[in-house]
Amino acid sequence: MTGQLNSQLADLSAAFALPEDIRTTLQAANADIAEAAAAPGLAVGERAPDFTLPDASGHAVTLSERLASVPVVLSFYRGDWCPYCNLELRALQAHLPEIHALGGSVIAISPQSPDRAAPLAEREGLGFDVLSDIHQETIRAYRLQFTPPAAVKEVYVNVFGNDLSRQNADGSWDLPVPATFVIDRGAIVRAAFVSADYTTRMEPSDILDELRRLQ
Repeated sequence: MTGQLNSQLADLSAAFALPEDIRTTLQAANADIAEAAAAPGLAVGERAPDFTLPDASGHAVTLSERLASVPVVLSFYRGDWCPYCNLELRALQAHLPEIHALGGSVIAISPQSPDRAAPLAEREGLGFDVLSDIHQETIRAYRLQFTPPAAVKEVYVNVFGNDLSRQNADGSWDLPVPATFVIDRGAIVRAAFVSADYTTRMEPSDILDELRRLQ
């Protein structure tokens, strides 16, 4: 059954009312990425790679240091230009008190620079770490990186007016497949949601359920 967040994401898709040919191009690209398993992400039971990345203020945050005291909800998002990502981040913020009450901590990562993360965190009132994977090394380590096909690049530039090489800190068109992982204090992935369809995300209720199991 569709949860609250994914219902909101579906409403967002409906509100865009994209021309059918554009919608078909984007959906076909998502299907191709999924079929090719180009960015499968980590599986439940795998060890989460450690990382140290700058937050919105430029301060370094290290996963292993955070895991020394609490489990981590780790969310990879495409960028502040993505309305689906912004909706997901707002949902995580709305459930942040519950996540904290269950002993969890939230970290979000994108390929954008800290000077893009800072206004996003301020605009959305985010009370959790928003980190910048400037060289996309962590995105690759979590097996999430892919390059949008030429047809998608054309849509982004000519329809959306969005050149991702100007959005990403490394100047590339590479993106992470949106993904969320619940990682226990032993650095083991206990829950994972990875989807080439950027219009779907892990429900906060599923995150809370997993944190309860970890208590």
